[in-house]
Amino acid sequence: MLDAHVTSYSGYMSARSTVPMVSREGTRFSVATGAVCLQLIYTGGAGLRSKWETLHNPADFADWVIAAGLVEAKKGLVVTDAEFESVWILREALWESANSCIDGVPLARSAVGTLNRLAAQPDVAPRLSRNGSVSVHGPVAGSQVLSTIARDAIALFGGPLADRLKRCAADDCAILFVDTSRPGGRRWCAMSRCGNRDKVRNRRRLEKADAGR
Repeated sequence: MLDAHVTSYSGYMSARSTVPMVSREGTRFSVATGAVCLQLIYTGGAGLRSKWETLHNPADFADWVIAAGLVEAKKGLVVTDAEFESVWILREALWESANSCIDGVPLARSAVGTLNRLAAQPDVAPRLSRNGSVSVHGPVAGSQVLSTIARDAIALFGGPLADRLKRCAADDCAILFVDTSRPGGRRWCAMSRCGNRDKVRNRRRLEKADAGR
């Protein structure tokens, strides 16, 4: 499941299929997000998520855009201070909306307003080469990237895969993802982390039960 190919819902933009992460115990693992918009959530956020904050300034966001595969080169990518403020606002709207979908409750009016407002701006335009390849190069404005992510989120939260949005089944993990597996049975953010931890806990339970017999 972690190696599943992931494409964006906008139809032309391709993002990295996995996001590398490090747990608080120091374990390195990768999460198949299933959607471009969810990748922004993994950069930090308000409240308890602030301890994982990685976006401190416009340059950090530009670096993330490149790492996420939304634009091929940093040259020509311009993110203003005002656009960077919108990044944080968009991220909270994504977090709130994704959790609302998972919990089966209506999306918050403010979050929907943020997504619609940002999506109404021009997005990142693809370029077709003579050999048929598609790419995205500068100059690209931060507002275009925000629009692209917002449009991706609208397609996800308002589309058929909204029912495939999931929260990791581990009690102490709040990582969100879209289950793109064919059977739809994915439970963990990553088998290499929460999946293995569950196996270890189950094995210890069985060993304890056998010892008590």
